[in-house]
Amino acid sequence: NLLPLVVPLNHETLKLLKDEERKIVLTILNDEDEDQSQNLIKLLKAAASANPDLVFSYVGVEQWEDFADKFEANQKTKLPKMIVWNGNEEYFSVIGVESLDAEDQGTQISRFLEGYREGRTERKTVKGPSFMDFIHSLVGIRTVYILVFIVAMMMLIQSIGKEDDMPRVGSQDAVDHAGSSEAESSRYGLEKKED
Repeated sequence: NLLPLVVPLNHETLKLLKDEERKIVLTILNDEDEDQSQNLIKLLKAAASANPDLVFSYVGVEQWEDFADKFEANQKTKLPKMIVWNGNEEYFSVIGVESLDAEDQGTQISRFLEGYREGRTERKTVKGPSFMDFIHSLVGIRTVYILVFIVAMMMLIQSIGKEDDMPRVGSQDAVDHAGSSEAESSRYGLEKKED
C-alpha cells in the first residue's frame, strides 16, 4: 500500500483514494497548520495503525473549503468533524460523536470508531453534484479552457480568411456608380450656367 497512515486530502491524493476499496475515515479540520490540528493528526495515525481496514484522512476548511462544504462542514460548523466516507456519494456520521472536543480526543476517536462498527450511524449524501463529476471536473476544467481557446482561434482565422476572399466586384461597381453620378452632376451644372 502506497498510502501513508493518515492521508492529507488534496487534488492528487483524492485521485489515489478514488481507487481505494476501504472506507475512508475523514476528519475535517478548521486549519491543517494549527498546533491543535497537528496533535489530532498524531492521534489519527495511532488509530490508523490499529485499524488497517480503514483509510484515515484529513482536510482543512482553510485549505480546501469547497471540498469540506460537500460534507456540510464550513466555518460555522463545530470542527473538527469526523465522518466515514465511501469515496463516492455517501458518507456516515456516527450518532453522538459528530464533532470532537478539545479535551481527550483519543477517547472520542475510539468512541467514533466503536459507534461506526456497531452501526450507530446516520447515512447522508454528499451535497451538490455527484462526487465523481467533481473528480472529473478537476481534469475537465483545463480541457474546456483549451477547447474554448482553440475554437476562438479557429473563428478568428476564419473571419480573417473571409475578409481576404471577399470579391472586389461590389466595390468596383460602387466606384463606377460614383463616377457616373459626378459626370451627370457636372453636366447639369454646365447647363445651368448657360441659362
